Amino acid sequence: MQLPVHDYLDALGIPYTTGSFPPTTAKGAAEVAKAFGYAPRQMVKTLIFEVNTGEKVLVMVGGDQNVISGHLKKAIGSRNIKLASPQTVQEITGYAIGSIPPFHWQPSQFRTFIDAALLHEDILGVGTGTWGQEIFIAPAHVVQASHAIIMNLTDASRPVLPS
Repeated sequence: MQLPVHDYLDALGIPYTTGSFPPTTAKGAAEVAKAFGYAPRQMVKTLIFEVNTGEKVLVMVGGDQNVISGHLKKAIGSRNIKLASPQTVQEITGYAIGSIPPFHWQPSQFRTFIDAALLHEDILGVGTGTWGQEIFIAPAHVVQASHAIIMNLTDASRPVLPS
């Protein structure tokens, strides 16, 4: 199954592999990880946040991690942020929550952040926009394809900006 996200990566010459899991699989990164035999941290959660200025940003963290609010506020540069509603996510990305690809749909100037901890993994699983389909890709290639800004968003013992 060739999807827009595959066309995007192919056009950039970025290597990846694909995998399928039963569409009846329960939602969530842990379930997808289990279907493929990966650690939940390797399955990337793509979250859309809204800033009070009207800006929307994409945030990527490991499937078993949560964003530290204070770190994200510092990274974004605003104290007034909130998780976008499912309707807003659909309007912004063109995809339903659960399999949002971290690249190919963003207009220029759209900010994307990736948690620094993800760069320590050998391989990451990201959504394709179609539940049941996954892309496996090196962390550096996720950063390249998404134009992500690398920040510490999940480790409270470390500063937001990587050293």
